[in-house]
Amino acid sequence: MDEYNWPKRHPDVPGQSPEEVWTATLAALPLGASVTGEVIARQPFGIFIRVDVVPNAMALAEIIAIPEEMGLPVLGTRIRGEVIDHVERNHQVRVRLHRAGAALE
Repeated sequence: MDEYNWPKRHPDVPGQSPEEVWTATLAALPLGASVTGEVIARQPFGIFIRVDVVPNAMALAEIIAIPEEMGLPVLGTRIRGEVIDHVERNHQVRVRLHRAGAALE
């Protein structure tokens, strides 16, 4: 398996696509909201996160929003952060990971 991958739908999370849950995503994750979730894909530019409160939402923490000492979290890592932006064109929530304790055990 390649080190980097694109997010896929999780087989244990049935339901709608990120586009179909966009309204619910915006309501549940306003700017500044705390986010917890699981890393489901990695790219050189950042990580994609399955958000706990809206499992079919798509969140992205770009490399510039990940604490340097943390590095690029591996698949399956549980993380926490803060919503910093909403990107309508691709239905993504942008997240900045917290410095201390961003990765959950």
